[in-house]
Amino acid sequence: MSAPSIQATRQAPPRERILAAASALFYRHGIRAVGVEAIAEAAGTNKMTLYRHFSSKDELVAEYLRRLAAESDAVWQEIERKHPGKPAAQLDAWIESMAGHIADTNERGCALANAAIELPEKDHPARPVIEAFKKGQRDKLAALARAAGLAQPELVADELFLLLEGARVSTQSVGHGGPGCSFVRMSRAIIANDA
Repeated sequence: MSAPSIQATRQAPPRERILAAASALFYRHGIRAVGVEAIAEAAGTNKMTLYRHFSSKDELVAEYLRRLAAESDAVWQEIERKHPGKPAAQLDAWIESMAGHIADTNERGCALANAAIELPEKDHPARPVIEAFKKGQRDKLAALARAAGLAQPELVADELFLLLEGARVSTQSVGHGGPGCSFVRMSRAIIANDA
């Protein structure tokens, strides 16, 4: 889930330009580090237009994260489309897809996990988006593990979920040659050990 290019959206309507600019800036620099002035400028608009489409920066952040969550849902749908009725193959395809994100040197980890760290306030409008997304990801893993006939699908889902979260953080903190590069091997071992 990487942010779209700001330049690629110059002809889009103002709301879309604002979201594209916010997405790129939030992901690259962090939510707290980016002000509405910078977003409006990058979107080729002004603060008044931004506030006409989003009542606050917090609402803009929540919409940015909703869009990223929807992109992730599309990845799951594509995996299911490519491997219909084959939950074990879907799990493996998910592992490969996530390994691609971990290995991508242009990524700064999971945008929703990054946002969770930056936005600890439970009443922030983005918190329900983050929490629903993360719970949904873990639940999808559990459902696939269950459908694949694994002995402890809930435990496997927890292990895969935590392994992915850790691999993404590890890659950001120690680089691409660190433990994150073992994500595929470790994920497959978790599944094999539970089969």
